[in-house]
Amino acid sequence: MPHVIVKYFLATQITEPATCRAIVTFEPGARTAWHTHPLGQTLIITAGCGWVQKDGLPIEEVYPGDVVWFEPHEKHWHGATLTNGMSHIAIQENLKGKLVDWLEKVSDEQYNK
Repeated sequence: MPHVIVKYFLATQITEPATCRAIVTFEPGARTAWHTHPLGQTLIITAGCGWVQKDGLPIEEVYPGDVVWFEPHEKHWHGATLTNGMSHIAIQENLKGKLVDWLEKVSDEQYNK
């Protein structure tokens, strides 16, 4: 399984022709950038405590066992809280080989609300 290491999180990704599943772990304070998925995304929170935010809505706190659905093309971000790490399983389908559209970084001001 390939591992992707970036500044903010670690992901193990399994990609099949139509579906991608990833196990993602965020250290405290880590988060994704704003992004969308052409066919939507499901997150299953597996450990810790995290935050998710859909564009224009308040940040929501998530815990193990929570399931979050993002509609196709819905701008959002997700990650750990300031003081707690968080892990989740991410499931998304690809559309003509595309899984995600990465957008701008989540600013500290947006994250710290």
